[in-house]
Amino acid sequence: MSRFTNARNAYHAALKSSKVYALIDGEDGIAASNADKDNKASVAIAAHLADALGVTTVLKKRLAAQTVGARFEDHTTEFLRKTFLHLKGLRPGQWDIDRVSPRGGLNIASYDQYSHLQDVNDAAEDNPSLRVLLGEDYIIASDVVIARRPETDEKINAEEDLIDASVAARTAMRSVNTDKPSLHACVSCKWTMRSDRAQNSRYEALRLIRSRKGRVPHLAVVTAEPLPSRLASIALGTGDIDCVYHIALPELINAVESLGQSEAASLLSLMVEGRRLKDIADLPLDLAI
Repeated sequence: MSRFTNARNAYHAALKSSKVYALIDGEDGIAASNADKDNKASVAIAAHLADALGVTTVLKKRLAAQTVGARFEDHTTEFLRKTFLHLKGLRPGQWDIDRVSPRGGLNIASYDQYSHLQDVNDAAEDNPSLRVLLGEDYIIASDVVIARRPETDEKINAEEDLIDASVAARTAMRSVNTDKPSLHACVSCKWTMRSDRAQNSRYEALRLIRSRKGRVPHLAVVTAEPLPSRLASIALGTGDIDCVYHIALPELINAVESLGQSEAASLLSLMVEGRRLKDIADLPLDLAI
């Protein structure tokens, strides 16, 4: 099997072994851990999806939401390291893929296209009134980030003399110009979509878009949400998010079709054909564009 197929299988295996993806034996019967037990369609689709992915572990109660979120982010980070970092032929460079600490958040001022926000940080630290006015727009809660470190002139000129001291004095690609990496991608991980969760990802993306000086990072959402209507809450719209990536899109499509839910199947088709919803295996290659 290919590296991506193996990585996708390992991703699902990790979700199962860590009990993020499990069956919950509750008062209303057994339901998959990504199902909304109060929504029949969600329970039914999630059951088919869990069966297709071989989820067999049964728990008496769900893991704490923070535990699920942290483990999901860890597994998604590892999946990207196993895939994206092997695309050097398509995307050469020095890359860092990290999971953001939920306590500290991501200080985007540490990245080149957001370095000007350090002034906002410093001003807010020294002036409590200003801090209240500005809030913490220099802190975001993205879960997984990919950054590219600047290159030396020797590396840039390895095959041909492309640059010298008289040109390209402001590009973030040259280490002589900056020691800050460029923020290449922010990946928001949402095990399921409930009420405001989708809007949190959208709000975070808007802050990144509006406050940068330079290129916009890739902005993606990874989820295991089984209900097409909830996927649509973030996948459809104005395009604040590049795309939504499901942990198992082909299996989800088969699950919805097997249940004969024509409206849900039509909505899924709309998102897929409209390139607003893709499989997790598409994500690393999309990040290489």
